[in-house]
Amino acid sequence: MAKTINVALIGQGFMGRSHSNAWGQVNRFFKPELQSVLHTVYGMKGEPTPEFAKTWGWLHTSDNWETLIKSPEIGLVDIVTPNFMHAPPAKAAVAAGKPCACEKPIASTLDEAREMAEAAARAKVPTFVWFCYRRTPAVALAHQMVKSGKLGEIRHIRASYLQDWADDSVPMAWRFKKESAGSGAHGDLNAHIVDMTRFVSGLEVEEICGAMATTFVKKRRIIEQDSGGGIQLSDEQMRYAKAGGGAEQFGDVTVDDAVSFIVRYNNGAMGTYEAARQATGNQNANGFEINGTKGSVKFNFERMNTLEYYDATQPRAYQGWTTIMCTHGGDHPYVANYWPDAHLIGYEHGFTSMAYDILQVLNGKEPTVPLPDFNEGYQTARILEAALIAASEKRWVLLDSVK
Repeated sequence: MAKTINVALIGQGFMGRSHSNAWGQVNRFFKPELQSVLHTVYGMKGEPTPEFAKTWGWLHTSDNWETLIKSPEIGLVDIVTPNFMHAPPAKAAVAAGKPCACEKPIASTLDEAREMAEAAARAKVPTFVWFCYRRTPAVALAHQMVKSGKLGEIRHIRASYLQDWADDSVPMAWRFKKESAGSGAHGDLNAHIVDMTRFVSGLEVEEICGAMATTFVKKRRIIEQDSGGGIQLSDEQMRYAKAGGGAEQFGDVTVDDAVSFIVRYNNGAMGTYEAARQATGNQNANGFEINGTKGSVKFNFERMNTLEYYDATQPRAYQGWTTIMCTHGGDHPYVANYWPDAHLIGYEHGFTSMAYDILQVLNGKEPTVPLPDFNEGYQTARILEAALIAASEKRWVLLDSVK
């Protein structure tokens, strides 16, 4: 009979749905030796906890996260609250000796990220950060290709995460407030591509060599209906907002809409990063291009099942970009547990694959590809903070100076 671990979900919303689906599906697709039990979900004020629990299969509900985390029945704490509410339950979980998984960015401030990493190191319990794009088979394959030397020495990295959902019609939400989000597109989107390129390339940033941060929409309409995080408003909510939302009240946007920055890596390579929420025509264009002395790879999540590869070791007459369909279970990570070749997987599968690797680690096994922990989340947070310093002070910033 399979061993089980009781999961407590702290928060709901968009990420709560993604994680609930993952914990519910991982046992079916992967059949891990250690299986997840959707034990208890906690809801913040205003969240429909009983309804959420019934929809997603959680056995119990709670309105007190502190009591829930201390419960001897809980074996794993999973945090999906808005960014400002990551650190308190995360630190409480590791202090209680509970393994803890946390959504990205790891925290709303660098200080909180450092405190979380230090708390986890003291407690010596497993921690995880949900940089789920590592589990996309094409990204995991790129990681394996770089590690095996197929690209040679890395010289250039270009990464961007472009969306277009946050136009002027979108009402105020927690993602547009510094006190709840910490930052805007930077922490939400640049966090992903910084982690993804660190993971694929194996390189570390040494210096931020220039940056720019901009907020285009300075004020947003405040509506009476809950707008959640803003990224996935219902048709009813959008009609309500465009009709005036019941009041002509506007709130100040206190985070960025777009951030770009340039870096130098520890091997001398150079890189660029760009995140934007108003890049019209890009709905979820999360990707990178990595150029090495022997070859290059390109990835775009809007075409997530494929990886572009250029093999510069071939005779010049035959060189050219090749599209790899990353759906063959015998060769590509994770997909053997889903569907046959070219029966495409989607966004939700990255979460399910990560849930599997978390269960593997908690059962004393190795993950398919490396998992980020709280320390890695903190290292990514240092890079993001350095970029904001560079943008604000209009200067280069050595990463060693940002702790």
